[in-house]
Amino acid sequence: MVVSSAEIARSLEQSNESPYTFSAKRTQTTWKTELESLQCHFTWKLNLQRSKLFLLRDQLEDIGVVEGYKWLGHIYNLQGYVRYRLGSSKDALAFFSMAAEALRQMRNTVSEEGPWLAVNYGNLAWLHYRMGEATQCQTYLSKVDNLRTEYPSPCPEELHPEICAEKAWALMKFGKDNTLVALQYFQRAIRMQPDMIEWHSSHVLALASTSKLYQSGLDGNAFEKLKVAKKHDPNNLYLATIYLAACAARGRRIEGEARQLAKEILKKPVSSYSGIKPLLKVFRVYLSMDEALDLAEEALERHPGERYLKRCAAICYKKKVFSHRDILPEPALVDRAVGLYREVILLYRQSSLKRKLTLANLYVKSTHEQAKAAEIFEELLLHQGEQEPGDRQMLYNYYAKYLQSAQRERYKSIEYYMRAAAIQHPSVYRVNSIQILEKIRERERNKMCREIEEFLNNLQG
Repeated sequence: MVVSSAEIARSLEQSNESPYTFSAKRTQTTWKTELESLQCHFTWKLNLQRSKLFLLRDQLEDIGVVEGYKWLGHIYNLQGYVRYRLGSSKDALAFFSMAAEALRQMRNTVSEEGPWLAVNYGNLAWLHYRMGEATQCQTYLSKVDNLRTEYPSPCPEELHPEICAEKAWALMKFGKDNTLVALQYFQRAIRMQPDMIEWHSSHVLALASTSKLYQSGLDGNAFEKLKVAKKHDPNNLYLATIYLAACAARGRRIEGEARQLAKEILKKPVSSYSGIKPLLKVFRVYLSMDEALDLAEEALERHPGERYLKRCAAICYKKKVFSHRDILPEPALVDRAVGLYREVILLYRQSSLKRKLTLANLYVKSTHEQAKAAEIFEELLLHQGEQEPGDRQMLYNYYAKYLQSAQRERYKSIEYYMRAAAIQHPSVYRVNSIQILEKIRERERNKMCREIEEFLNNLQG
């Protein structure tokens, strides 16, 4: 009797155990147990809410295929997983297939097979399992078994260094808490296979991302690691930019080096790995805001259709507009910032909630379009029920600030700070909302102080 893949899927959904085994040697091992033992994106607990998955999808697309070459297989693997989580098994399969080919080309070895494919094969096994495709799932589980046998880890108690490196690279994309774990995996990979330059570079970049680079800089140990990595990876302009920022934070004059680096980056293909975004921040912090705007405009002039550059330019103009604080900036400056943000929102349709909130705040600074700020908030609040807890929290916090500063509706703003704080989701917006409520309570000059006190006490309980 022939059993369809659909029937397999139904059986697996109805029971925690699989009714199938892979071979005579696997008669005591269920499919699920064997799948869960794999090292791949499906087993690494890479959890993000849906809106953050869209954001990550866009970030991966912005890397491009040229500048991200050394990590291209890993990029495609993560893209495949993200596409699966967003509901497209077809897209996931396409990206996993591209990942396998990219990994083979990058390693450029005599054999087409190698330990660098273990994560990819694990992903494919999981995807076919989830699609109810038994034969393909079995094929990739067997491939992983073969790789484990033929390419054991140099340290029996550790994962293979190729797996450690890919796991580290993926974890870096899932928040600062995961970055700390990523650092450990990079260290393990480098300890077992110290000749991989890109692992060293990504390790120190992850290390730098956990510090307040533009405020306090790096400690001595991290700075020395960054210096060594830059020496061994001289073509990595992103790394060179972070090194320059670290030098500036230590008091070194870097104006000439920054301008020279800008010339080099402008010659490179457009990519989030090119270094343009952190270099623009270096310009804003250590040179001048106007020079940063000039650099952003020059990059856009060279590549007028690139959404990533529009996004970088939009950030620069936003910083310039908001640097004016309590006074209205020049109308032309606000109009340029508004125009860029409107374009960027259209280019990143499914990952632009925060950009819409920023656009609303830019409209507040406008001399002729301030009413549009209220329109944006009203539209977003109308659909608040469709938003995930973290996004709703961010919306309430932004709206509370808008009510407090632009509309002078202090009591209503307190209501929205409370709404943000009441959502049990860890974020900077919840922390900030609670801090503001505590300050209002401490001043004791608001008739809602007693209500705020009761609210905060209940929150702690």
